[in-house]
Amino acid sequence: QLPGSEEERNTWQEANRTFWQSHPMRYDWKQEIGHEEFSEGFYKEIDRRFFSNVYEYIPWRNIPFDPLVDFEKLGSQKMLEIGVGNGSHAQLLASHAKSFTGIDLTDYAVKSTSQRMKVFNLNAEIRQMDAEHLEFPDSTFDFIWSWGVIHHSANTEQILKEMYRVLKPGGEATTMVYYRSWWRYYIWGGLIHGIILGDLFKTRSLSKTVQRNTDGALARYYKKKNWREMLENQGFTVNYIVVRGPKTDVVPIPGGKLKDFLMRMIPNAITRFLTNRCYMGGFLIAKVTKSMG
Repeated sequence: QLPGSEEERNTWQEANRTFWQSHPMRYDWKQEIGHEEFSEGFYKEIDRRFFSNVYEYIPWRNIPFDPLVDFEKLGSQKMLEIGVGNGSHAQLLASHAKSFTGIDLTDYAVKSTSQRMKVFNLNAEIRQMDAEHLEFPDSTFDFIWSWGVIHHSANTEQILKEMYRVLKPGGEATTMVYYRSWWRYYIWGGLIHGIILGDLFKTRSLSKTVQRNTDGALARYYKKKNWREMLENQGFTVNYIVVRGPKTDVVPIPGGKLKDFLMRMIPNAITRFLTNRCYMGGFLIAKVTKSMG
């Protein structure tokens, strides 16, 4: 559902801000980073963990994410990232883009990513901003990137509207949102967490059960058809929508030595087949274009 009033929207966004301020994406759930916060080693260790995970389901040729990003073309583009987190994407994209602007709802992310740009001597503008109200003129950017962010917002449709507004005619955007997959949503969420672990008897709602076991103060899950319709309703031309997902999506057991062992034993090619081709992955990735008219 969407917020019923501006007051409710503000309440939801504040809950989002509070959650991500205290749970920044550092990939340190099982093991400490082991470096001083905001140091070069700190950022390199975050990137090592993040990109090694990404390679399992989106292997690249030369540069991380090059199956999704035309890095040569990016060199002539003015780009925006919505939701910078600790700046792994920001550093990668800013080092190739003509100009880079990154925004985030939390001041922690702005501080961390700004410091990262200084550490690695990159030119970038990092600002604290609510993506539902982008503070940029119409037709500002050639390319927008947002990875695992906009489905957490109070009004995701409003973000799409703002993205369309600030993109130049012919501009492109790539987004990743959570996929309402038969495996990740209904088996993991409904059967395992809901029935076997008993959450469904407490919440009496599949949606609430899934939310209890998802990151963020709130998160939406979309089917391919629904997401395509939302994008097209805002005026975008959809170039493609694909399902992808991390290797962990395939093994529905809590983290620990057993899960780590199974993850090592299963070849990446097999888990990519399951997550990408059998739609067991939890990520819905779309590339869209703003019309020239």
